[in-house]
Amino acid sequence: MSTQVPRTIRMQASDNVAIVVNDGGLPAGTVFPDGLTLLEGVPQGHKVNLVDLADGDPVIRYGVTIGYANGAIPRGSWVSERVLRMPAARSLEDLPIGTHAVQAGPLLEGYTFEGYRNKDGSVGTRNIMAITSTVQCVSGVIDYAVKRIKEELLPRYPNVEDVVALEHVYGCGVAIDAPGADIPIKTIRNLSRNPNFGDSVMVVSLGCEKLPPARLFPAGAIPIGNGEPSVVTLQDQQHVGFMSMIDNLMQTAERHLQELNARQRVTCPASDLVVGVQCGGSDAFSGVTANPAVGFATDLIVRAGGAVMFSEITEVRDGIDQLTARAATPEVAAAMVREMQWYDDYLVRGGVDRSANTTPGNKKGGLSNIVEKAMGSIVKSGTTAITGVLSPGEKLQQKGLIYAATPASDFICGTLQMAAGMNVHIFTTGRGTPYGLAAVPVIKVATRTELANRWHDLMDVNAGRIASGEATIEDVGWELFRLILDVASGRKTWAEHWKLHNALALFNPAPVT
Repeated sequence: MSTQVPRTIRMQASDNVAIVVNDGGLPAGTVFPDGLTLLEGVPQGHKVNLVDLADGDPVIRYGVTIGYANGAIPRGSWVSERVLRMPAARSLEDLPIGTHAVQAGPLLEGYTFEGYRNKDGSVGTRNIMAITSTVQCVSGVIDYAVKRIKEELLPRYPNVEDVVALEHVYGCGVAIDAPGADIPIKTIRNLSRNPNFGDSVMVVSLGCEKLPPARLFPAGAIPIGNGEPSVVTLQDQQHVGFMSMIDNLMQTAERHLQELNARQRVTCPASDLVVGVQCGGSDAFSGVTANPAVGFATDLIVRAGGAVMFSEITEVRDGIDQLTARAATPEVAAAMVREMQWYDDYLVRGGVDRSANTTPGNKKGGLSNIVEKAMGSIVKSGTTAITGVLSPGEKLQQKGLIYAATPASDFICGTLQMAAGMNVHIFTTGRGTPYGLAAVPVIKVATRTELANRWHDLMDVNAGRIASGEATIEDVGWELFRLILDVASGRKTWAEHWKLHNALALFNPAPVT
């Protein structure tokens, strides 16, 4: 028998399961204060049955049916994926519209950060030089040039924090006029417009690709300080040998470094925050600790007049009725339904459904299926009305709580939120992931104290204190809000400290030729 005091967390009074809190789980025979006795060992984060269930009875968590009993499940049993049948996806017809469109609370005034204001009105939280590529063929040359720029040029321009190559695998060998091909093109264009890059755009082209600079940046599509993007085309006749290309890149980069070095941090209101929220390596505590705390901080940012984007289509699809109920207008609800339907059709074309989302790590962490995962994911969005919807690749043009439609892939979601214009990224994790972005600071929030302690120099916030009773959701939410302001002002996150970042990943639903 365990010497630990056995503890579970039940999310709603109507729930007939609860998750085990204790580190290492609890063994068979454990007796709870209410007399519940475990019939088998239950790992930490996994569900224990609170009532006897017959075959076909609903299993309820978050007040929602997350599955149906696949045979009789006695009280005190371990409720895992193997004993559940997943419900069908919620119909996209006859959804509630705006029935729970809660307006943000009183305006939060007086909160500021030190950021870089751009000519288009956006605000950067970092001062970074970006090099955009039109095709993957040039990536090796750019990589070589970036190493030299960092070693030889960057030290001369102390106000510029880094040089980043926006590398990708698009630009040629693709059906560039096919339906859906506009998504990666818009994404590359808008990545280049991220506020952390100022108004300075440098582009490297090969010269024979399907996506030439003129198509990537049509006239008037992007505001830049010098009137036009600086374009270096490697196939130009002026380049005689590899070093000629590098010399040209170095000269062009130095002009951009000179321009960026003139940027200075100025005091900006919290309303200039554009925050992307995301979860990865999720577990059963994600929807109990980290994501609710992020949701509380989301509400604070919206009250301060800022913008927050939440995303991950398959991780909110099973709560579509919750989202349309929070739509500020019928048009916002219709746009959410449109994005869900598009993605449903996309998955059907690929021969899969939403159940393909959950990973082995999710299941090991106690999440039985995508329905349960979705319920914990949605709470990152807080409680206020959803005021806008972005399709993949689009740039954000408004404030408030925004649904930015993206795949649930950490890397694609982060890339699309960055293209939308986020200047701070919040990433929650339960299993643990060293995810990061090179161009946008990523604040990592651990769902469990064990993870926060074990990865003490990778996690920025420990939300596991909520499960242990050491802190409330409100406490951690305010802590996170204040940390966002500090990070926006230049404080380095652990991912930045170690220079950890993932590659950008474009979403390309069009064919590759």
